[in-house]
Amino acid sequence: MKSVFKYLSLGAVLAGMASCTDLDTEINNRYTELPDNPIAVEGEFNGCYYYLHGWFGRDFNEGVVNQGDEVMGCCFGVGNYFDDGRYLAASIHSLDLDNWRTRIIEGCLQGVNYTNTKILAYGGEDMNDPVVAPLRAIRAYYTFWMMELYGDAPIMARPVEEGKSIDRSPRKEVAEWIESELLEILGQEGGLSKANDLSTYGKPNYWMAAALLVKLYLNWGVYTNDITTVTGDTPNEKLNECIKWCNVIQDCGIFEVGQGYRKKFYPDNGVHIKDFIYALNVDPQTQKDGTTTWYRWFGFKKDGLCRPYCLGWENPKSVAGQTVLTKEAVARFNLPGDERNKIILQGPQYAFDKNYEVTDQPVYIYTVPGNEKTKVGQLTYHTDFDFDDGSIYSLGDEALPKANKANIEKGIALLNIQKGARCFKYPPREEDYTLWDRQQANDGPIFRYADILLTKAECIMRGGTDPKGQTVAELVNEVRRCSGAPDVTGDFTMKDLMDERSREFILEPWRRNDLIRAGMFEDDWGEKNRYKVWDNEEHTQFHWVEREGVKDPNRRLMPIHRGILETNLNWKQNPGYAGL
Repeated sequence: MKSVFKYLSLGAVLAGMASCTDLDTEINNRYTELPDNPIAVEGEFNGCYYYLHGWFGRDFNEGVVNQGDEVMGCCFGVGNYFDDGRYLAASIHSLDLDNWRTRIIEGCLQGVNYTNTKILAYGGEDMNDPVVAPLRAIRAYYTFWMMELYGDAPIMARPVEEGKSIDRSPRKEVAEWIESELLEILGQEGGLSKANDLSTYGKPNYWMAAALLVKLYLNWGVYTNDITTVTGDTPNEKLNECIKWCNVIQDCGIFEVGQGYRKKFYPDNGVHIKDFIYALNVDPQTQKDGTTTWYRWFGFKKDGLCRPYCLGWENPKSVAGQTVLTKEAVARFNLPGDERNKIILQGPQYAFDKNYEVTDQPVYIYTVPGNEKTKVGQLTYHTDFDFDDGSIYSLGDEALPKANKANIEKGIALLNIQKGARCFKYPPREEDYTLWDRQQANDGPIFRYADILLTKAECIMRGGTDPKGQTVAELVNEVRRCSGAPDVTGDFTMKDLMDERSREFILEPWRRNDLIRAGMFEDDWGEKNRYKVWDNEEHTQFHWVEREGVKDPNRRLMPIHRGILETNLNWKQNPGYAGL
């Protein structure tokens, strides 16, 4: 989607992105006279929203989304994108204090502190003028992710003064502060816009704040209890409040699930997608920040490893092919007639003979008027998940000495990279590859109307009361009809709902959040909980060993990066990561 933002110069934005751990944003960054030019004010505010692009990208997805049960980072042979285990570590719940993905909190701190300077400048000393309500919404959003991922988090209601340290507050208090902030700005006259058009797309408005409040209430029981004691039955006192705000969004009449699932994620998506309440608005021509790589490239093989070209054009630049769907995730895409099944690629997408001559027509993933078709070649030739000797499939350092170099040289690694299944939810354009260095134009959904409906269904299942009298089946079926899936019949369990959420929101940022709430985060999937040990030098016999620490409930929180702890000496590491 082409950006509708009118940014200040990049230098002005990056000035606020200096070292995050000492939070050295200039707190006197205030005007002697505030600009009265609406475009200038818009630029000032957009600078606060821009932080989302800096940290909600590759590191976030490799560090957070990989912790879910849908994808696993792989290494198909020694030297083949092991990259210090950065893909594997999150998949096997083994993030450590030095993994760059554990620095996500840094971007949140930057965003909050920079935003606070603008809230102070435009909102006055009490910082609550309605004009800064959108800034308070994005500040609450950044604070939410710190609390979601790290538990205890700083409540930063004002810019941090130079030389002053900041403390982390208990997670429950952070949740309560976010709630109070959102309720206050949602109740302000003349504050958050209720428009949903080009003027608000990708920016905090009334509906973004309401959707964030829904997310907060859905996991309220997680945030207000000891994280290690949370189960799928943990009480949630905010169920009815969650339903109330779901109804507010339903009743506005602005949003709809729509018809046609896959087109929501095409490169031409944007404000016209009425399912998107809040999205990461990207434009590869102007935003060179690595945000849009996500899983959109890393699931597919290099062209050097397959012919015909896997995306229909020659792509000599690196395409890792190391992000594989778990077999458990693939098994969920089993509803007859469901369009969502088509984003799961398994089996040969091309049929070709030994000379690589195409014998059947290629599979076309999408067509956008004015653009060439994107066709998918031989992406996942084998349908099985039994990775052969010579491959490291989410095994980590333990497996490195066991890799059989001779077999790798014989092509076993290539055979393994062709196994499994891949998700093609965000199809690229050729120009994204050739002109924009793999930066895609597909906007990234964060809050969706479909999520509001399934959240309301879950609250009802957990004992909440809906004044509108809707049923779980009614809400789930509204979501399913977008993709042509069959209506719910008979009993519909919580596991069924979690499976539905995976089908609908795969490769969006919420699976880890869902699994913890449902008490499923320590479950066995892929090869997360175990690794293979060969019993003989021929690698013909092996046994499985359970990986230590993976089922530690403390891993429901991420560790804080060593560098951040060395700067913030008053902070303590989260439990469960001692000695790392």
